[in-house]
Amino acid sequence: MSSSEDLYLRYDRFIVPKETHSLESLTFAQKFEFKDDDVVAVTYPKSGTVWMQEILPLVLNGGDLTTLNTVVNWDRVPWLEETRLAKVVDQMKSPRALVSHFTYELMPPSFHTSKAKVIYVMRNPTDVLVSSYYFHQMAAFLEDPGTFDEFIEKFLEGRVLFGKWTDHVKSWKRAELGDRIMFITYEEMVQDLPASIKLISDFLGCNLSEEVIQKVGEHCSFKTMKSNIMSNFSLVPKKYMDNDKSPFLRKGIAGDWKNHFNSEQLSRFTSVIHKELEGENFCLPWSLD
Repeated sequence: MSSSEDLYLRYDRFIVPKETHSLESLTFAQKFEFKDDDVVAVTYPKSGTVWMQEILPLVLNGGDLTTLNTVVNWDRVPWLEETRLAKVVDQMKSPRALVSHFTYELMPPSFHTSKAKVIYVMRNPTDVLVSSYYFHQMAAFLEDPGTFDEFIEKFLEGRVLFGKWTDHVKSWKRAELGDRIMFITYEEMVQDLPASIKLISDFLGCNLSEEVIQKVGEHCSFKTMKSNIMSNFSLVPKKYMDNDKSPFLRKGIAGDWKNHFNSEQLSRFTSVIHKELEGENFCLPWSLD
């Protein structure tokens, strides 16, 4: 079994997988030149990143499905910090869409001097943990998660990709970006995807028609994404991601945590999360119990 030293790279206070990141890619991210019309969807891992890779191009291009059916999602909307960006950046047309798991502090200097916009997607951390637990089971480039109980402790201590969930959320909630940032939750998107797409469209100044919003919503539904080989990660070789162990796009629902946490685990989890968010000037949009 591979050790964490074999699998992960330490960057700043965080660990990232060597399979998708390198010192070169992280340096490239820091030197990346943001343009004023760039859009970056920022998430803590397993909070709706792949969903935003689907939605953003369609909102920005007025609902043109061409790239959705011809370009894999990790090239369509690349991660700022991963190795693919350097390979595809020259082919990206403005307005460019990116995704990132960076905390606010890790964003490159050019981001701060640009007018680039951020959509920060939050997800109930109980569901984030469950999704992450299954992802660790199927991704060969990640450490075995151990038991669910053990993984809860790892997660709460921040011994997972990109550290503690609470630190990530706090870093972006404290960012003073004015009208450059929009917050949305995974749960809002699950509950009413067309309404969420309209909010994103308005924030980005795209002003999509009701008809286009409905079309984008249909093509970004979990069912459609799961059947699109350009979006469902089935093109990734099995030695890296074994969809037989757990499909990458697993359920796409909110509230699956109720099938996994017992009352003792939930009590421990929620007390730690609440304690770490004490004194913050924002409230979580869900009840954690």
